Amino acid sequence: QELTDFEALKGAGAVALSDDGVPVQNANLMRDGLILAHRQNLTILSHCEDADMVKNYAVNEGRISRQLRLAGRPAIAEELMVARDAMLAEETGGAVHICHISTAKSVALVRRYKRKGVQITCETCPQYFSLTEDEILAQGALARVNPPLRTKADVEAIIEGLKDGTIDAIATDHAPHSEEDKLKGMAGMVGSETAFGVCYTKLCKEEELPLELLSHLMSTRPAEILGLAKGQLEPGYDADFVLVDLDTPYTVDKNKLHSKSHNCPFDGAQLYGRVCATVKGGELTYQAEE
Repeated sequence: QELTDFEALKGAGAVALSDDGVPVQNANLMRDGLILAHRQNLTILSHCEDADMVKNYAVNEGRISRQLRLAGRPAIAEELMVARDAMLAEETGGAVHICHISTAKSVALVRRYKRKGVQITCETCPQYFSLTEDEILAQGALARVNPPLRTKADVEAIIEGLKDGTIDAIATDHAPHSEEDKLKGMAGMVGSETAFGVCYTKLCKEEELPLELLSHLMSTRPAEILGLAKGQLEPGYDADFVLVDLDTPYTVDKNKLHSKSHNCPFDGAQLYGRVCATVKGGELTYQAEE
């Protein structure tokens, strides 16, 4: 509803500004934000959805929502806001990063404005290129997330956007909600521990995406967008890296996840790319038991 002190935040070490998943509905406020952020050389991270259109609806507006006789969360609600923020970034010269895009038209919009030289980047999440709205029928509330799981055509467009460079990064939107909260209809799913396995299996094994590109999407490029000394094995960068087993399949067991909760839609999935160890700042922070 109002802007924070961008200059003070930059001085305190902030590397970007975020709406934290609550979209800025006032276009003039977003415009002012992009102008001020541009002066501070900060990027605004935007969750793009029109709140009046999506309300608290649970699933994508379409075949599944009609089958379940539920009010749907329409794709146009995301696409209108992506278009708005892209146009505002073009007009102000500010940098905007679109969080977890999920529709084919959103990908097309970002592609169009990137070609015009606008400072726009974007990310998606593993669920948006590996699951469709049909998962609601199989998993119910476990498959509820904002924005919602979309159609097969949207999944294919997301994958194409990852391949051609339109989509800059893969994030998780990790949301560890309790089983009680999920049964009440809260949207979100855990994603940190399954992210690499889902990405490697779906994108590299099935879609023949080069492993180097996946590493770029999950580490190097996100660090570049935020101006962090991470994502590369080079002198002067933080010694953060992971060791993974690319060859041995494993089965996801939600009860063995280290997250605060187990709301995982990939429970039981067979994946490749198990994380064996993590190193942060040169220190071993995780090692698989096996």
